[in-house]
Amino acid sequence: MNNTAAGSVVFENVRKTFGAFTAIPDLSLTIEPGTLVTLLGPSGCGKTTTLRMLAGLEHPSAGRILIGGKDVTALPANERDVSMVFQSYALFPHMTALDNVAYGLESSRIRRKEARERAEEGLKLVGLAGMGQRLPAELSGGQQQRVAVARALVLEPQVLLLDEPLSNLDARLRRRVRTEIRDLQQRLGFTAVYVTHDQDEALAVSDRIIVMKDGQIAQAGAPRDLYDAPASAFIADFMGEANVLPCDIVGVEGDSATISVEGLQHRVAGRNIRTGPAQLAIRPNAITLAPRTSNGSFNGEITHAAYLGDRVEYEVKTSNGTLFVVDPAVEQALAPRTEVTIGFKNRGIAIIG
Repeated sequence: MNNTAAGSVVFENVRKTFGAFTAIPDLSLTIEPGTLVTLLGPSGCGKTTTLRMLAGLEHPSAGRILIGGKDVTALPANERDVSMVFQSYALFPHMTALDNVAYGLESSRIRRKEARERAEEGLKLVGLAGMGQRLPAELSGGQQQRVAVARALVLEPQVLLLDEPLSNLDARLRRRVRTEIRDLQQRLGFTAVYVTHDQDEALAVSDRIIVMKDGQIAQAGAPRDLYDAPASAFIADFMGEANVLPCDIVGVEGDSATISVEGLQHRVAGRNIRTGPAQLAIRPNAITLAPRTSNGSFNGEITHAAYLGDRVEYEVKTSNGTLFVVDPAVEQALAPRTEVTIGFKNRGIAIIG
């Protein structure tokens, strides 16, 4: 298979309306060739509409879309040099896996022999060598998903589009198949645009994540950047749970600041920070709890504790609301009604405004 066809994707001031409803008000973004970029966001944020416009299944109301430097805004789906893996896989139930993979090639008037050879290669590529004669009903959910990926890849598109590709799989299989997709993308170097509402999925597979809200980009960046340095409370909570607390920035030195929460002072990384009131996003696993034995500066009371095998989840009542805390110290679990002193770890805390 040809690994050199990876293309860039550019949206220039794209707008999409459905009657009086504006789904995408003004979207501009660039996806570099050979990268896997995830469009992430809650239902109704515009991510699927964006993917469908890229696929040619919807057309922009304004703006331009370019693939590999070519303006494809007005082109139909079959002339865009993209392939799509649908949420439902869309396999033909009466065709074998090999026939399903070869179907797009044969429809493109490629000679049957060559189409079958490339289909066999595609199945081998996704780890299904020797399973070409099985019907979809004889394959597991994960195997069906890989057939759908193989069918898309054998067309050697500039861009592979994946629309919630793992949503029909159970949690354990989802973890395995997302790893397979990422490994395949890195090995072959194709450009992929991946749509999901699952934050863990996005963090696991992406070179870059674009978080969308109300048809616009709320924040874009590398997975670690979005997790460690969210730009807003929305991003902090959407990229994994976060507790948002008011704080005071009492000192700034270089690229870090000293914050105060109810008298508890802590050093936090950040740039372009000014002293004064702000908000702090704190990951549940960045909070420490200890039985209150003295007058700690930041105190609370455990109202709920849930043992989950490898961790304990707590709800802690404070004067600033309830904190959600995750603690791996299951051997030292604290009981409800325990008064605690609250502390912060060095990682998992960000100033968001």
